[in-house]
Amino acid sequence: MFNFGGIKFFEMQEFGTPITVEKAPQSKIDQVDFNQLGFGQIFTDHMMISDYKDGAWSIPRIVPYQNISLPPSARVFHYGQAVFEGMKAYRDDRGDAWLFRPEENFKRINRSCERLCMPAFDQAYFMDGLSALLKLEQDWIKPGANNSLYIRPFVIATQAGVAANPATEYSFIIICSPVNAYFAGEVRVKIAEHYSRAAKGGFGYAKAAGNYAGQFYPTKLAHEEGFQQVVWTDAATHEYIEEAGTMNIFVRIGDQLITGPTSDSILDGVTRKSLIDMAKASGVDIVVRPIKVQEVLDAYQNGTLKELFGAGTAAVVSPIKGFGYQEQKYELQDQPDSYAELFKQKLTDLQRNLAPDPFGWRVKAY
Repeated sequence: MFNFGGIKFFEMQEFGTPITVEKAPQSKIDQVDFNQLGFGQIFTDHMMISDYKDGAWSIPRIVPYQNISLPPSARVFHYGQAVFEGMKAYRDDRGDAWLFRPEENFKRINRSCERLCMPAFDQAYFMDGLSALLKLEQDWIKPGANNSLYIRPFVIATQAGVAANPATEYSFIIICSPVNAYFAGEVRVKIAEHYSRAAKGGFGYAKAAGNYAGQFYPTKLAHEEGFQQVVWTDAATHEYIEEAGTMNIFVRIGDQLITGPTSDSILDGVTRKSLIDMAKASGVDIVVRPIKVQEVLDAYQNGTLKELFGAGTAAVVSPIKGFGYQEQKYELQDQPDSYAELFKQKLTDLQRNLAPDPFGWRVKAY
């Protein structure tokens, strides 16, 4: 341990990266009601940060959770160079903490950075910095079926200047938030006829902040009509289903499960690809192909549309109870052999170390 300006620092030596830690003077964990969290409203005591300058990322450091200071001309504000990831840590019944496929999040944040002309982040810094942060915040990872620690890594352009070109300075930050269930109550969606989430040739496949900002207004309009989310359709024709809100979408027609292929307008979700592999391993007829809106309507009319559900890190698997399209509303019947419920249970059991992991997806958090 060493002192600098009256602040105590120490280095976490058990990781490959020599991570510097400044501990918060006092934890706020005793002030938190873990049964009434909402989603992403409470944050833990610390955060990880690394800065990019002169062509290299600095060794990660952990500091108390705090505001960050940026000039008004920081390029993130003017040109939207901002990307992020969503991950979770889970506590099992034996007290161990687990991550789910963190290497996929690492790969995807670098793909997002590449698309927005931002520098890639070093894998050792990402994994070691995250593990060090989670070890320090381990008391925030609570056991229980609906409890997890949501992890938000993000990168922003910090260089001052309003010239329209990529920044040369960035910050990579990881913050954590204890959460309960994402959605409360039944979910109904509106199938988009005018607005689009992303276009071909754009950056819909990246977890870029601007992708989500563009969703807010049409989602607000959907809320006013009694829907919780928007099912996005392709920008060119609005004939094909792409995503459900902030999630990938699955459609069950008869006993066949269908999800659209990834593209430059569809996010390659970690939960999505995991469900595809689990469905194959379970013997479910899973098909990856484009899905027309008309096909969904026809299946509803002839009684073969069994389920719609979204899949993503925050909600895991979210059954869709009904949908709206062209001023008509459609309600779906509960299925006694629901694929949504089956795969949600399988996935959460795997994530929480309640079931074997034949895929090798579960990783010790620290």
